[in-house]
Amino acid sequence: MTVMCAAKLSPLSCQGLGLQLAGNSVLSDIDLGVVAGETLGIVGPNGSGKSSLLKLLAGLRKPASGSVQLMGEPLAHMPRRRVAQALALVEQQADTLDAINVFDAVALGRTPWLSALAPFSRDDRAIVEQALADLDALHLRTRLWGSLSGGERQRVHIARALAQRPQVLLLDEPTNHLDIQHQLSLLQQVQALPVTTLVALHDLNQALTCDRVAVLDKGRLVALGAPFEVLTPGLLLSTFGVYAHYLTDPYDGARILRFRAP
Repeated sequence: MTVMCAAKLSPLSCQGLGLQLAGNSVLSDIDLGVVAGETLGIVGPNGSGKSSLLKLLAGLRKPASGSVQLMGEPLAHMPRRRVAQALALVEQQADTLDAINVFDAVALGRTPWLSALAPFSRDDRAIVEQALADLDALHLRTRLWGSLSGGERQRVHIARALAQRPQVLLLDEPTNHLDIQHQLSLLQQVQALPVTTLVALHDLNQALTCDRVAVLDKGRLVALGAPFEVLTPGLLLSTFGVYAHYLTDPYDGARILRFRAP
């Protein structure tokens, strides 16, 4: 397996990355480099380390081994403000204050760019409104956080990440809590953004729309490449424990996966 890790080509990369929790190995020897502008899907069975990898790449956890580079610099040596200007993470269980309204929640994404000399401005307001519009959430801007459904909260969290205007966007199961219409539109919107995106996904048919797919199994990177080259019936059986084959949708000719229990 060839892994791309040249810092000059990759806005985000890692070498030999490992993580231990409570004495147990969660991730081991992960080498990964992301191509600028691509959408990289991260898939794997439950407990394979997808969420932990994203937290390491975002600098929220300290690795037991290895290193992460962001925009060609060691992540561990970068001030958090600079990291937040370059990278945004949306976690599965993100939360915020109940008393805040949606516009103000998304406006928090502008915090890394603000200072006493550069307070919240008309341009920042326009960025927040655009982020809300991109997630079909502009009509929610005056609603209180506590009044939102799970799907609405998810869209607002992603809008806040977009308001950071990051160069790298990390999304952990972003389609959780979303109805099917917003699942489809969200992935299309994310892939159209001028950012480099790493997205952890459960739905392997959604992963087929990514530029590349990384497969984790028991904390190790076992495959990396174009979706149809990586998500083969053999790998899906050995990694996910399911039989799979491809079907062709007669509507548009797209190839989709169908699964059967062994």
